[in-house]
Amino acid sequence: MNKQSLLSNYYTQHREEIIGFIAIRTTDAELAQDMVQDLFLRLLDSRCLITPQTLPNLIYTMARHAVADYYRKRRVYEEYEHYIRRSDTTEESMESVFSAKQIAERMEHSLARLSTECRTVYRLHIYDGMKVSEIAQQLELPYKQVENRLGLARKTVRRQLSACI
Repeated sequence: MNKQSLLSNYYTQHREEIIGFIAIRTTDAELAQDMVQDLFLRLLDSRCLITPQTLPNLIYTMARHAVADYYRKRRVYEEYEHYIRRSDTTEESMESVFSAKQIAERMEHSLARLSTECRTVYRLHIYDGMKVSEIAQQLELPYKQVENRLGLARKTVRRQLSACI
């Protein structure tokens, strides 16, 4: 049985079960459906050897990691959604609270000022949740070079966001 048919059969038989597994942890059924679909697409694109014996454990491990990534990204948004206030006011006013959308816009503006190489590394790390070693492997660059680009990008973005406050 080839990988595509194995995944297809498993998907049709266990889709609802995996959606339930994720939905319980995220409390969002639509998000769970999206995560399950992404999970199986990643498996289809992967080059790893998948057998009927290893598939269930692999899927549930990937699902747990996807949920952890979701909460990690959500925590960052929640930290900054109502955090940034004008430094000269002690009261919280409607004008002083930034929304997550405004933060994302400012972040994108900061990213636009980075070099293409730094921007690529930063996006892979922040938005795709990749580790430095994974980015180095994907971009076929030395680990230290990726690490330096990420550090430079972080400093630049931090400086740009601080200037906007």
